[in-house]
Amino acid sequence: MDEYDNNTPSHGKDNFPRKILSQLRGSNGPVHAVTYSASPGTYILTGSADRSIRLYNPIPSSTTTTASSTQASSFITKPSQSPLTASPPAGRLIQTYTSHGYEVLSLSVSSSNATFASSGGDRAVFLWDVSTAQTIRRFSNAGHTTGRINSVIFAGVDDSLLISGGHDTTVRIWDVRSQSSAKPVQVLGEAKDGVTSLVFDSQGTGAEVLAGSVDGRVRTYDVRMGRLVTDVFPGAVTSLCLARDGKTVLVGSLDSKIRLMDRSNGQCLRTYGGVEKGSGDVGAAAGGWTNKEIRVQSVLGGGERWVVAGDENGAENSNGEGRVWAWDLLTGRLVAKLGVPWGPGGGKVVVGRDGKEKERKNVVSCVAWKDSGFGNQFCVGGTSGVVTVYGEA
Repeated sequence: MDEYDNNTPSHGKDNFPRKILSQLRGSNGPVHAVTYSASPGTYILTGSADRSIRLYNPIPSSTTTTASSTQASSFITKPSQSPLTASPPAGRLIQTYTSHGYEVLSLSVSSSNATFASSGGDRAVFLWDVSTAQTIRRFSNAGHTTGRINSVIFAGVDDSLLISGGHDTTVRIWDVRSQSSAKPVQVLGEAKDGVTSLVFDSQGTGAEVLAGSVDGRVRTYDVRMGRLVTDVFPGAVTSLCLARDGKTVLVGSLDSKIRLMDRSNGQCLRTYGGVEKGSGDVGAAAGGWTNKEIRVQSVLGGGERWVVAGDENGAENSNGEGRVWAWDLLTGRLVAKLGVPWGPGGGKVVVGRDGKEKERKNVVSCVAWKDSGFGNQFCVGGTSGVVTVYGEA
């Protein structure tokens, strides 16, 4: 089985990567964060609820798939399912990093690929040495005071800064080169609710931090000029993705909309997702993508040709598969709606409070696009604990 492609418009010549190249296995809980290594983007890092970070080569050692009986390997069998299902090949696990005491929620790789940063429920930012699998620094003292740290990113010249944002409503900037990690160099505390997402703009003034928050705001801090610009959205902001030129930003929020915003004037250039009442245009209606409860990541991909997002609802078809959506950046037309399979063993069931078995959805919450190297490729993760890698056929 080369691809899981549900109700997708004709492939045409859009070249969107639909083929499943591999699955990255080994996590013992939901995957909350995925990211590619810096150029040429050879490797993938994953952060999981099992408190571990894993480094993979997504290219499998063998391209042979194994056919397994759905009836034998899955707790749920649907009449529409084929009796045989081909499992995608497994990517190669290279290294596991274990110092977190709580779930890992965010990852950021330095431009040199020598280090990476992670954050999660520990109320600390971890700086790692890739080769030794050891933590170099932990930024925790005088740090985030309550709850989890939802986002961490590298910033500044030669990745000299780390920026973190968390449940305590603050954004904190840390100096990586400083001998002391006791205090952040700056604390930005204007948010009225938890900070969910961060991006850094090195264009323009060269020092702008964008922070998305549950209070429905995207705040842009010009840390050199001491200036703050706030854009208001109808729902909690859950995802930010900055265009390469820094002029536009993709904003995901819990009103079931993803918006492409012009940063110069705050104008919404295009909206993706949701259902427009009375619209007969399938592309405009976006096929019914909704996001109202869970933080679902959306990114720009394919040289900023597409908008790609996960899904909190799962596929309409069998066995609780997940979904990933893609729209044309310029037109807003739905390009692809792909099923995301569970790993080996198929979907799981859980027992509800009423004592009845309920199907567990494969919520796809994190997405990463390979921005460098050859060919279009992206990966997604979520509640299944398996990261699925897509590429061109």
